Amino acid sequence: MSTLLELVNHTKVYKNAHRSLLMEKTLQKNEGALGPEGELVILTGLHTGRSANDKYVVMNNLTKNKIWWENNINEMSEEVFQELRTDVVNYFKSQEELFFTERSIGSSSSFSLGIEFISTQASSAFFTQYMFKPFEGEAHNDDYKILHAPNFKLDPKKYGTRSKTVIVTCFKEKTTIIVGTMYSGEIKKSMFSIMNFLLPDVGILPMHSGANQNADNECFVFFGLSGTGKTTLSTDEGLQLIGDDEHGLSDKGIFNFEGGCYAKTYKLSPETEPSIYQASNQYSSFLENVKLADDRSSIDFFDDGLTENGRSSYPLSFIENRVESGEGSIPKNIFYLSADAFGVLPPVSLLNAEQSMDFFKLGYSAKLGGTEVGVKTPTATFSSCFGAPFMLRHPDVYSNLLKEFITKYKIKVWLINTGWFGGSYGTGTRFPLKVTRNIIRQIQADKLTDIEFVNDNIFNLKIPKFIDLVDSSILDPRNAWENQEEYLQVAKNLATSFEVQLKKIKN
Repeated sequence: MSTLLELVNHTKVYKNAHRSLLMEKTLQKNEGALGPEGELVILTGLHTGRSANDKYVVMNNLTKNKIWWENNINEMSEEVFQELRTDVVNYFKSQEELFFTERSIGSSSSFSLGIEFISTQASSAFFTQYMFKPFEGEAHNDDYKILHAPNFKLDPKKYGTRSKTVIVTCFKEKTTIIVGTMYSGEIKKSMFSIMNFLLPDVGILPMHSGANQNADNECFVFFGLSGTGKTTLSTDEGLQLIGDDEHGLSDKGIFNFEGGCYAKTYKLSPETEPSIYQASNQYSSFLENVKLADDRSSIDFFDDGLTENGRSSYPLSFIENRVESGEGSIPKNIFYLSADAFGVLPPVSLLNAEQSMDFFKLGYSAKLGGTEVGVKTPTATFSSCFGAPFMLRHPDVYSNLLKEFITKYKIKVWLINTGWFGGSYGTGTRFPLKVTRNIIRQIQADKLTDIEFVNDNIFNLKIPKFIDLVDSSILDPRNAWENQEEYLQVAKNLATSFEVQLKKIKN
C-alpha cells in the first residue's frame, strides 16, 4: 500500500479510478458540467490563475543555499510545514471520500519522478491522469507526494502565511501541499518546479518550452511566456508534437515531462489552431473556466467574462501528429518567443552566443495593463529562463547549462517577435499567426541558412534581409513605422530596460 494512503488512512478512497468514474463523481459533487461533446467543464472559483505570491519552499539544509529566494519564493519553517501537513491529513480523514492517483513526470530513460496524488476533488484527480504520465513502478529516480485540499480553511495567523492560499514544497519530506485554490495549474506547476530544482544537479536542463520534430527527426524547441504562442507554434501541421510546455535537455536529447497538454483557450478556433481545437472539443477533454451555454449546447472560447486564462487539458493521444515516446534528438534550432507590444523588435533575428544567454536570462515579453478605463498600454515584463515563477534556482544555473548545450551541439537560437509591428499596441498591428508560422517553417526547412542579414544598431540583432512569402518591409521594424523619431525613442527605451534588468539579475 502507498505510504500516502497509509498516512491518510481513509476508508473510502477511489484509487486510480477510471476517467469515466471520475467524470461521474465530478458531476455528482457539482464540481463541473458536461459540454456539448461530452467535455468536462470545470469552474475554479476565485482563483482562475496561479497564486504567484503564495508559493513557499521549506527552509532546510537542502534548500537554504540553492533556492533563489529573491524570486518571490516565501520561506516556511519545517515546524510550520509539519503542523500544516498534520492538519491537512486530519482534514482528509474527516471527508466522506477521497481520490488518489499514481502518476509520473519525466522520462525513465533520462530522469523521472513517481507522483502520489490525493485530493478531495474528483476533477483534480482526473486532471492528473491527463497532465502526468502513467506510473512506471521502480523505474523512477525518486517519488514525491501531493496533498491537494482546495477547500481546506487555512488560518493565515496560525501558519504565518500571507493569505488563505498556500502552495508549499518540502524537499526533505518530498511533499507538496496545495490548499485554498482549485486552479489546476498549481498541480501541474508544483511538479515542474520540483523538476527544475532537481535536474541541474544531474546535468539536465529543465525547460519551460514546447517542442516538435519534422519528418527527418530534427527537433525544435520553443521557449515563451504565457500568451506568446508556445503551445500554438509547437503544435503545427506537418510536424510531430513532442510536448507543449515542459521538457528536459540532456546529452541524450530532449524529453517531455508530461503526458498531456494545458492549452490556453481564449479565442481558440478551428481556423487558427485546428489540432488544439479538435483536442479540446471531444468527449472527456478537460476544460477549465470557459463559457458553457446554459443549455449546454455550445462553448464560447471568445467569451472572457470568467477570465482570459481559460484552459484545455487533454492527453497527448488526442493529438494525431505526435511523438509517441515523448522524446527527441538534440534540438537543431531554439526559438525564443516574445510578444513585443512596443512594436520595435523584428519578427525574427538570429542571436549570437552572448545574446542567447542574455535573452534567456531576460525572458522578455510585454503585457497589456490597464492604466485607466478604456486605455491599455504595454509594459515590459521579464521572466528569467522564460519561466521564472517555476525556476527555483538562480538563472545562472540554467543559463550556464543552456550555454554548454548550445556550444557543444552548435544549436542556433532565434528571437521571434509574436507581438506588434508598425507601432506599439493601439497603433501598430500584431503579426498574423500565418506570418510567424511561415518564418518558423522556413527556419525548420533550412531556408535561412545562406541568406544575407543586416544588423540592427539599437539591439545589435541580425535581421534577415529576405524570407520567402514574407513582406520584406516588416523584417526591419523601423521600416514599418511612419514616425521614425518615435520608433527610435521607443526602441532605445526598451533597450535600456533590457540593460537595467540584466544588471539586476547579475547582481
